[in-house]
Amino acid sequence: MSLDIDLVGTATPPAKYARKPDWLRVSLPAGDDYARVKAKVNDLALHTVCKEAACPNLAECWGAGTATIMILGDTCTRGCRFCNVKTGNPRGSVDWLEPVRVADAVRDLGWKYLVLTAVDRDDLSDGGALIFANTIRAIHERNPGARVEILSGDYRGDLRALDIVMDARPDVFAHNLETVRRLTPHVRDKRAGYEQSLRLLAHAKRRAPERLTKTSLMLGLGETRAEVEAAMDDARAVGVDIFTLGQYLQPSKRHLPVAEFVTPQQFEEFGALARQRGFHQVVSSPLSRSSYHAEQAFTA
Repeated sequence: MSLDIDLVGTATPPAKYARKPDWLRVSLPAGDDYARVKAKVNDLALHTVCKEAACPNLAECWGAGTATIMILGDTCTRGCRFCNVKTGNPRGSVDWLEPVRVADAVRDLGWKYLVLTAVDRDDLSDGGALIFANTIRAIHERNPGARVEILSGDYRGDLRALDIVMDARPDVFAHNLETVRRLTPHVRDKRAGYEQSLRLLAHAKRRAPERLTKTSLMLGLGETRAEVEAAMDDARAVGVDIFTLGQYLQPSKRHLPVAEFVTPQQFEEFGALARQRGFHQVVSSPLSRSSYHAEQAFTA
């Protein structure tokens, strides 16, 4: 097998890694805090991206009493080739009481920092922007002092929908590039786009320059080192404050295969490169995900 020497990782044939390397092994969920979060999520009929997207950090985060709540149901109208969330057509279904249940969960669990995300809802005229905004406001009203980070979709590039969300004053606005420019058409749904994501991030920063913006890349999809650095530069050019990098893991055989496993040392190197570019916070490790250690943005 011929290999591109510019690949991010070890330049080793992926076939060698039929099993995950040791640095990607995680513990099974356990403990009282994990059980408490799980029970509250189930009691209030909430979805979490931790579970729906098969996040490898579920045990750590739930065990620490935190979770990323996913609103607007568990069915996404997009079909990105990396994502484990199910795809379908919710046909306009919206639970308008969901914002109150999410705010109650934040209160009951004593969370001071919540990451809130949603499936893409192309079946709704505003892409779900209004219920996103209602949820942010409900959390702030019922939990004074709590911070809300949102991991947002792209609203099909509709900046008016984004304004609805930003006017609700999230503390951090996150929207993921997911991968480098060249691989975007291969990795993400055709309705997404690298430039569209950059425009969204730029507009969010212009709309609320005092608020933090954030984006994330998955590594191990066949990107080159130069492409990763170019993505860092693109993000910084539109004012992104927080940059995270993590290893792509194949959720099932029907998803994109892993091209390579990037070593912890190489993640450290990329983290250093990102910090040199002046990001407020950088999180870079094999198991990092967009919301991993998100609350540390306010202590960085």
